[in-house]
Amino acid sequence: MQGTDLALISDAVRVAGRVATSFTGGSARRWDKPGGAGPVTEADLAVNSYLETVLRAARPDYGWLSEETEDNAERLGQDTVFIVDPIDGTRSFVEGSRTWAHSVAVVHQGKVTAGAVCLPLRDRLYTAALGGGAFLNGNPIAASPRNDPGDADILATKPVMDASHWSGAIPAFRRAHRPSLAYRLSLVGEGRFDAMLTFRAAWEWDIAAGALIVTEAGGICSDRKGRPLRFNNPAPRLDGVVAAGPAMHPGLMRALQG
Repeated sequence: MQGTDLALISDAVRVAGRVATSFTGGSARRWDKPGGAGPVTEADLAVNSYLETVLRAARPDYGWLSEETEDNAERLGQDTVFIVDPIDGTRSFVEGSRTWAHSVAVVHQGKVTAGAVCLPLRDRLYTAALGGGAFLNGNPIAASPRNDPGDADILATKPVMDASHWSGAIPAFRRAHRPSLAYRLSLVGEGRFDAMLTFRAAWEWDIAAGALIVTEAGGICSDRKGRPLRFNNPAPRLDGVVAAGPAMHPGLMRALQG
């Protein structure tokens, strides 16, 4: 069902873009989530409501995990789940930037089988199905072949540069940043960047779709210790993410672990 799932979620994220852009970022009502979990807007909730209605009607036997839906244990008893970030990069949306995304993945028994990441204001739709390759607006994409972390373009936040994360000297890579984790992963799949690093605990909804786009583009996506990613966990967080081209990932892991 991977092909039909991909068609379903691809169509859904396209329409989600129209839902989100019906709100004007800075003027959309917003508030802060409890516990310093960041901002949320009425656009996030509207997109979440649309996606949940459409996707669960189409696949009533699939579970549901979304940043904007209160989580419960029901999904843990279902073999297949949707993992959704209605707007990844809400701060970017509020600021009126174009660098925010809708991210939807289908996960079967812990493995991502279909993923779609849409940036409506950049006219970018990244898609992948397990075993079917990765695409940007319907065109095949491939991860970077570069192999030297010291001569790499890497998406990472400033805390990644703390010496405590590295076993020796920090490789002299060129650091860049984008607000959306889903977009960062997609850019690695596209080969525009050689790697993406985050060492903080990462929510599954930020990672699931983009992780499949990386691996279907020929790259490698692991946690910060080099372990394979598994999704639909009871506590839906991952121990960081290291995503890179196939020649780059081993060198990064050596630099991190010694």
